Amino acid sequence: MMNRNYIFLTILMLVLAGGTLFLSMNDEPDQIDPKVLLEEMIQPTRYVSTDQVAKMLIQGDPSLMLIDVRSEDDYSYYTLPGAVNIPLDSLLVNGNLSYLGMPGTKVVFVSNDDIKADQMWVLTKRLGYNSTYVLKGGINCWMQTIIEPQRPSDDAPAVDFETYTFRKGAQMYFTGAGIGESEATKVDVEVRRREKSNVAAGGC
Repeated sequence: MMNRNYIFLTILMLVLAGGTLFLSMNDEPDQIDPKVLLEEMIQPTRYVSTDQVAKMLIQGDPSLMLIDVRSEDDYSYYTLPGAVNIPLDSLLVNGNLSYLGMPGTKVVFVSNDDIKADQMWVLTKRLGYNSTYVLKGGINCWMQTIIEPQRPSDDAPAVDFETYTFRKGAQMYFTGAGIGESEATKVDVEVRRREKSNVAAGGC
């Protein structure tokens, strides 16, 4: 945890030192006080889990906006359904800031893990944008929990099986993967498979 905090502090200092210099005087939005930003950085509420995002996608929550901050190549290879690609180094160009600050919208930044998404979160918060979050664990965690969920041991708590039940249903929804007959007797899947679309598949 200490190493992670040091990383955050380093990112913050870099952003404060030069990150906003790319903006012109006319375009620069109201910026958050550095002390307030530092306080918000240590709050766990800025993270959302893969389960939360999966549920919002399945329910078609219109308030969710996913922004993939990885490179265009990584985004083209694999991303979350409906995610918009805004690489970290492209936030301040091509009108990309217009995706932020829309009333009633929850913006979730996505990267392979947390690092680039954390950097994007710090930068956008420094620029004064609210309702922004980071997908906890990123694409790697999405793959481990939603795309390839692992069944708990037989002596695991009931809540673990409830989570697994949801994840198996989400796996079917996002991949179309079926489950074997023996597995079907253990998992009550209540999620409908979604129709195929041209939207790139998501990852963690």
